[in-house]
Amino acid sequence: MQFEVHFINAAVNDLVELHAYIAAHDSPARAVELVDRITSATDALTRAPARGHYPAELSAIGVQEYREILVGPYRIIYRVAGKRVYIMLVADCRRDLQALLQRRLLDG
Repeated sequence: MQFEVHFINAAVNDLVELHAYIAAHDSPARAVELVDRITSATDALTRAPARGHYPAELSAIGVQEYREILVGPYRIIYRVAGKRVYIMLVADCRRDLQALLQRRLLDG
């Protein structure tokens, strides 16, 4: 079965901000490379969306509707609904993810 992958607006903004940060603090070429790696990883979800694991911060409070995959130090949080995969968040693992996940996924 083939799934469709969709980035919600907030996740698109995450990618834009990540690209801008890497381009400014490292190089534009590395920024493009990272965004390409992230989009390649999300494209792979069209074939196997269940391959991701449950984020520990959410599992700890009994929430198992979201999964995550990693690309380097970046976490891609998504949920599967029918034949669609919704990319909800792209975040650096070094951020306070507990607060970010609560704000982005549970409160809003």
